[in-house]
Amino acid sequence: MYNQLYAAWQREIDDPTLGALPPDFYFKISEYLRRIKDEDKILDKKSVKMNLLLHESANVERMLKELLETRYRKLIKNVTKNQKTPSGLLTNEETRMVETFTDFTKTYHKFADDLMLGQIQITEPDEAPIRIVVKTENASPSVSKRSTIRFLKSIPAIMGADMKSYGPFIAEDIASLPPQNAQILVKQGLAVLVEVS
Repeated sequence: MYNQLYAAWQREIDDPTLGALPPDFYFKISEYLRRIKDEDKILDKKSVKMNLLLHESANVERMLKELLETRYRKLIKNVTKNQKTPSGLLTNEETRMVETFTDFTKTYHKFADDLMLGQIQITEPDEAPIRIVVKTENASPSVSKRSTIRFLKSIPAIMGADMKSYGPFIAEDIASLPPQNAQILVKQGLAVLVEVS
């Protein structure tokens, strides 16, 4: 497997075009690395074989990292230039990733073309942009004071200082929360105080 990896690495480094890899190449490399690590566990740490194994492992990891980075750059270049990458050159994993990225690229290019032709229509978000969330309850005077805030960003549900759950909230929601929680959210830039008259 070392020789196959070396040949693939050398070809990718030397040639500006994408080289062919067998569909199961990464699976075999993974198995190869696992065998090296398993052998590492049973060998005497001071033996010559262990020293050779450590050098082999370091070389394999370096070549594999460079191979992956080089192929990544070439694949991105092909996809962004709308060039079809022959599936015979790709591993099983690369084929799945390229298909997903190609779909995104095509959709984005169509969006850009439509925009340039003035054919974009307003798209509404899935939810209404403003919801007003106000929780009213009979509370004792010591905990009845609230601060009203408007959310700038979406956040998951939070536990209030009064030990009650609030939220989740999306951007532009308005809520009445315990002052301690409101101050924290404002400090973090997630909300702004709203003056209520």
